[in-house]
Amino acid sequence: MRYLLVFLLALLVSQTSHAQIYEFGIFAGGSNFIGDVGSTNYISPNQVAFGGIVKWNRSPRHAYRASIIFTNLEAVDSKSDDPRRRQRNYGFRNGLFEASLGMEFTFFDFNLHDVSLKGTPYLYTGISVARHENFFFDNNGRLTSENTNSWAYGIPMTLGYKVSISPHFILGAEIGARYTFSDELDGSVPDADFREQFSFGNTNSNDWYVFSGFTLTYTFGQKPCYCDF
Repeated sequence: MRYLLVFLLALLVSQTSHAQIYEFGIFAGGSNFIGDVGSTNYISPNQVAFGGIVKWNRSPRHAYRASIIFTNLEAVDSKSDDPRRRQRNYGFRNGLFEASLGMEFTFFDFNLHDVSLKGTPYLYTGISVARHENFFFDNNGRLTSENTNSWAYGIPMTLGYKVSISPHFILGAEIGARYTFSDELDGSVPDADFREQFSFGNTNSNDWYVFSGFTLTYTFGQKPCYCDF
């Protein structure tokens, strides 16, 4: 075990002299829902969200990025500014698992070859897919599970700021809205066609959800030649 620790320490020390092009780490923060149930505030996290993130930096200005995030989307009419929603008093909590893949663009060069302190705003977009539970509200307003799950495809739109806090660690803060091609996340449109009579709200407007939080990634890898990209 002593030799293994010495080897790992030597490996980490040797890496400080090389540039890094890969990142892996964690996302931690909160989530909120925007749809036909609950508050319509765009940034109002009310449930914990956490997951993992991987990046492949192809140049100082862009990187391929993949992530998985878990959360329980929650929306409660009693916290809405709309008096009609407060009177209706619907509410739900929907377990959600999201996988996302896309590209991250930095406003300024964020060269991982340079070990000096640096920071930059960034944008991320791509495609996301989220697995969620299906349910509906019956005629008495009771939440009723359909005992099925569905996948909601979406487009992530994320704005953030990241800074290198050491030669190997990068800390970021971001807010990412997801526009989905589904109206089923809040139970306003049941998944089963024969339950169509239980639909409510604006059925022409799809659901959104938002992740707000922090990322912490570890960088590693050999120095590439960015001139080819």
